[in-house]
Amino acid sequence: MPVWDADQYLKFQRERTQPAIDLAAPVRLETPKRIVDVGCGPGNSTAVLAKRWPEAELSGLDSSAEMLATARESQPEVHWFQADISRWEPETKYDLLFSNAVLQWVPNHESILPRLMSFLEPGGALAVQLPMHYDSPLHCLVKEVSELPEWSEQTAEARQALGSESRSFYYDLLAPLSAELDIWETEYIHVMEGVEAILEWFRGTGLRPYLEALPDDRERARFETELLERYTGAYPLQANGKVLFPFRRLFIVAYQSE
Repeated sequence: MPVWDADQYLKFQRERTQPAIDLAAPVRLETPKRIVDVGCGPGNSTAVLAKRWPEAELSGLDSSAEMLATARESQPEVHWFQADISRWEPETKYDLLFSNAVLQWVPNHESILPRLMSFLEPGGALAVQLPMHYDSPLHCLVKEVSELPEWSEQTAEARQALGSESRSFYYDLLAPLSAELDIWETEYIHVMEGVEAILEWFRGTGLRPYLEALPDDRERARFETELLERYTGAYPLQANGKVLFPFRRLFIVAYQSE
């Protein structure tokens, strides 16, 4: 897992929060009593939940102390706690487990998602959003640069840091465990000020494992320069000088039996 920088992550707060809004909005729970934001980060997705269900008892879980510190400052009324999702064993069950753009960092989805379903009260819901950008230039080109001879060995582990499965995988996994299952994809078209903004976006998330694998700032700068050159060819300028940055995401809402 990378060392998280809340300030870097929140440079694109509006774009990163919109999928959380789109995941929470269709959840068919009127008055959930207990909600946990699984992988809450700096709390931007937790704020979405607080607005959607203001009467609920709200908790935020994250593995990053840095992210939780930012979250506590912005929303001191929420119960924040540090835990590893793959090892977390709650003492109580929840009406809603909400996970926005987190589980791509957690391996073994075939076991972690059924575990999360088991933490739900009868009639509760598991709501998950996963980035599905792995065939896009954003992901393919960083992998390509990382495989250059000067960086290949150092970044081998970083290439395995992120991942998700197909929509059919998640359907087949969760359908037998769910009373109802909603699954959909959305491709967001972010309008960026330039290609440099795409690199800045990626610094806050998927680029971090690669940069942290490199020995010093000089190598990190060389790596980013090489990557920016390739992004410039992959993301052309529009007539007004801006850049369109498509980003696909998968949404899942699975309901526990009553």
